[in-house]
Amino acid sequence: MSHGFDLDSPLVCEGIIGDGCGGGRIFFVEDETLFAYDPQSKDKKEILSKLYNIVEISKKGCIISLVFEDEVRCFDLSSLQS
Repeated sequence: MSHGFDLDSPLVCEGIIGDGCGGGRIFFVEDETLFAYDPQSKDKKEILSKLYNIVEISKKGCIISLVFEDEVRCFDLSSLQS
């Protein structure tokens, strides 16, 4: 558990420092909304909302993969677009 987040949860992932956008931040879904948490500043920022039926998130570089019950969407942190 890092900063109170269960990193084994499918709705939590950690940005790796040096891996691109959001390094060192923790990304998590709460109440159908994707947030980024910065452990240094302790800021929590909303990134996307209305993520109905989401089952898993993961991050590689600047891309967050959002896995839903019936599809997978990718969100680019560098452009803030799907």
